[in-house]
Amino acid sequence: MDIRKGDTVQIISGNDKGRRSTVLSVLKGNARVIVEGVNMRKHHTRPSARDPQGGIVERHLSTCPTSWSSVPRVISRPVSVIRSSKMANTSESPRVAGK
Repeated sequence: MDIRKGDTVQIISGNDKGRRSTVLSVLKGNARVIVEGVNMRKHHTRPSARDPQGGIVERHLSTCPTSWSSVPRVISRPVSVIRSSKMANTSESPRVAGK
């Protein structure tokens, strides 16, 4: 996956379709990402030493790669991000906008 923390993505399917938001974290083992304000679920917590009151807390759940598309700042429309090996001067391949 060529997505990083802080990238902007647009949701293309599901309840939050059309929403643009930033990536909070990338779960490489599962090939999923956590997007800010998307796929929120309520979790009921018991009282504990850390949270003496307990209650209902909203949590971010991860989303699969088929439900979002990356939005580069320059283009400002959803595109796929690919790695390019055209740059000979650098040791790592840069991320560029695909189709």
